[in-house]
Amino acid sequence: MKFQYSEKKVKLPQNVHAYAEKKVMKLARYFEEDAEALVVFSVEKNRNNVELTVHGAGTWFRAKESTSDMFASIDAAVGTIEGQIRKNKTRLARRLRQDAFTRTVDVTSFAEEEREDEYHIARVKRFQMKPMTKEEAILQMNLLEHSFFAFRDQENGGVFSVVYRRNGGDYGIIQEIE
Repeated sequence: MKFQYSEKKVKLPQNVHAYAEKKVMKLARYFEEDAEALVVFSVEKNRNNVELTVHGAGTWFRAKESTSDMFASIDAAVGTIEGQIRKNKTRLARRLRQDAFTRTVDVTSFAEEEREDEYHIARVKRFQMKPMTKEEAILQMNLLEHSFFAFRDQENGGVFSVVYRRNGGDYGIIQEIE
C-alpha cells in the first residue's frame, strides 16, 4: 500500500505518521498491492481531525473522524473504513482481493455476522432536463429546497451536471466527462 500524508494547520512528529501507517496497514489485507492511502491531518478548535481516503480495486473509501487525540482519530477513521468494507463485503468481494474475507485460524469471533442490507429503491423520478446555466440550476435547487439538482450545463455544451450544496454553505458541481 502506498501512503501520502498531508497536514493542514499543524506540524506533526514522524511518530504520528508511523502510527497512522501501522493502523492503515490493517486494511491492506482487503486490497491488492497497488492500493493508495491518503491521510490528511488537521486541527480545528482543539479537535484533532483525520481524513482517511483509501483507493484500491477501483473503489474509494473515505472516513473523517475528529476527537481530542490525534491517535484516537486515526483509530476511529480506520475503524470506520473497516466497517464500511465489512458492511458491504458481499458486494465488494468481486472487486477486492479474492482472499480478503476468508477467516484465518487465529481470528476467533463469536459475534453474529451482520446481515447485509439490500438496496431498496423507494421512488423513481423522471423529468425533462433543460439546458440551463449553473446559476439557474442553483436558483432552482434553492427554490425546491433540495441539497442537489441535476441539469444540462448550457455553458459547457449541454453535458450532464449536478450542482450540490456543500457543508460549508458554498456549492459544488459534478460534471460528466465528454
